Amino acid sequence: MTTKFGPIRLMQGVTVGNMFTYYFATVTSLLLFTFLPQFQPFLLTEVLRIPESQQGVLSGNLQFFAEIIILLSIGAWGTVSDKIGRKFVFAAGFLIMGLALYFYPNVDSVFTLFFFRGLFALGSSAVTTMISTVIADYAMDEDRGKASGIQGVGNGIGALLTVFVVLQLPKIFVADGMSEFEAGRITYLAMMGVAIVSAIILYFGLQNRTKTQLEQKKSFIEIAKEGISAASDPGVALAYMAAFISRGDLAIVGTFFTLWVVTYGTTQKGLSTAEALATAGIIIGISQTMALISAPIFGMLSDRMNRANAVIFAVALASFGYGSTIFVTDPTGPSMFIVAALIGIGEISGVIASGVLIAQQAPRDIRGSVIGIFSLCGTFGIMTATGIGGQLFDNWLPQGPFILFSILGFVVVVIGLVIRKRIVPRNDKTDMVSGH
Repeated sequence: MTTKFGPIRLMQGVTVGNMFTYYFATVTSLLLFTFLPQFQPFLLTEVLRIPESQQGVLSGNLQFFAEIIILLSIGAWGTVSDKIGRKFVFAAGFLIMGLALYFYPNVDSVFTLFFFRGLFALGSSAVTTMISTVIADYAMDEDRGKASGIQGVGNGIGALLTVFVVLQLPKIFVADGMSEFEAGRITYLAMMGVAIVSAIILYFGLQNRTKTQLEQKKSFIEIAKEGISAASDPGVALAYMAAFISRGDLAIVGTFFTLWVVTYGTTQKGLSTAEALATAGIIIGISQTMALISAPIFGMLSDRMNRANAVIFAVALASFGYGSTIFVTDPTGPSMFIVAALIGIGEISGVIASGVLIAQQAPRDIRGSVIGIFSLCGTFGIMTATGIGGQLFDNWLPQGPFILFSILGFVVVVIGLVIRKRIVPRNDKTDMVSGH
């Protein structure tokens, strides 16, 4: 008898408790992922006293450096998880992020800021890889769209908690008499607690190994090579390209959305940093609310329509939303609310569609490595978005990073339209027949 988690049929041996623990991780991971970059303008202004004219390049360089760390580690996390089990890597990632958050508010120079940003990146790379890998292990292929939709809801809840709760904390603490520094420090420590609790819950709540993992006999090098060679499948190749765009889109929102609003609010509107941060939280909250609402809808669409077509549609939607920022003159005004809503829908649809496609196309016995390379492509997207985006933000327009990825996204749409008829859906039965 097949075990179900709501509408999702689970793979043999996976329990409802395992799935619930996984979805808990989707909430807390996004809470932490979105907190660090969105809280960064507060740290740069109130702790390190970085001039606002330099914060765009510095923010981009910090994220770029973080992605180098991820680039060097994310493939290894995937192959290690194939060998020793998902839950060990998952829990270790949260513990490493917690350690970084403990030290983060005590940085006294740009150098130490880079060091602890890199430490956080090492943990986040483990968690990111496991989020993509575990859902493919747990949900049957036919229901992975629904599973990804619920994952999107979890991500949305985590992001909303950041913008509506966490980003408001400094303003509340300052109003109660705390200094700006102490308010920020307490907020960082609270997030450290979230990371540690998550690690404990994941360690006890997830499976140690799946049947596929127990059967894995290949070396680390062989697994990694197969993950790269899997791109000969046009479906995997399209998913890799979509990962580049969708992860870059997310990085732009995380790195530059709050910075844009905070910089404009403090320089043009006369707001304090805490007030501008709270305003940015509301605007990003609109974006994430729309992402939360649209995630399950797009998850169901991904199950009902051809998954390659779903990716093409999602990337086109995101590109339209990001490109619309060119018309925004006041990021604290009403026009930004509409653009934020479009961005929220576009970013989550790209993440879900690309995740569902790679879960469909990845052979079961090398799934960890294929998804590791998938995540690696996302890392390249983030590096492009933050490395070039920071320069565009400070030296051209604050909308520059958004416009860049709107253009790149439309390029992927064109490529997808060219190759979509050559994509043959792969599922677990296909793997059995082909010997994978």
